[in-house]
Amino acid sequence: MKRTDPKTGATEHHLRVQRTARYWTLGTPESAEEVWLVLHGYKQLARRFIRRFKPIDNGHRMIVAPEALSRFYVSQEQERHSVASVVGATWMTREDRLNEIRDYVEYLDQLVGRIEGEIGKVPLTVVGFSQGVATAVRWAISGSRAPSRLILWGDFSPPDIDLKLARQRLESVELIMVHGTEDRALSPPLKKEEEERLREGGIDYRIISYSGGHDIDEQTLLRLATSGSS
Repeated sequence: MKRTDPKTGATEHHLRVQRTARYWTLGTPESAEEVWLVLHGYKQLARRFIRRFKPIDNGHRMIVAPEALSRFYVSQEQERHSVASVVGATWMTREDRLNEIRDYVEYLDQLVGRIEGEIGKVPLTVVGFSQGVATAVRWAISGSRAPSRLILWGDFSPPDIDLKLARQRLESVELIMVHGTEDRALSPPLKKEEEERLREGGIDYRIISYSGGHDIDEQTLLRLATSGSS
């Protein structure tokens, strides 16, 4: 449905276009026995984010870090931006959000299809970190296939998900929440809301905690990699 701006009388339109998405990988298709799809947080880039997963690059695991489609300058210099300016990316904003969600779900569908075309269908672990948590959950529920494991690290699942659909899609998925004890992004009221929401939806999960803040904790990551090895 088209919208009209009441201030100007202008009419909103949409046009679907092709985009070139970027992703980074560790490991090779030839030796991969499992795939980890790791989704970065707000202001991050895939190239920097994937470095955190180098400790679990064991020669039999392919790690794939897609980059969100919208990039921006993180630093707020007053002068013209230069090669030294820091760039980050975001999966979405509240502006035109439903189309942005659809776009990144389709993007991840295509990416997973490409990877599986190279190595076949192997166990798939999806890790969403910070803003990537909502992206991971929405793709796991609405995407082309459900992962073997869904790890939500440093944020809560989106409050607007379809709980009935989520229960169906996640029924055979191992759902893990990873919380840092000093992570300021994880407020107790939101944690309580999520627990009530998931309990209401009949969605099973377990929580892993570590001593630390809003980051990928290496020892916790190694534990998850070991417990999930095929």
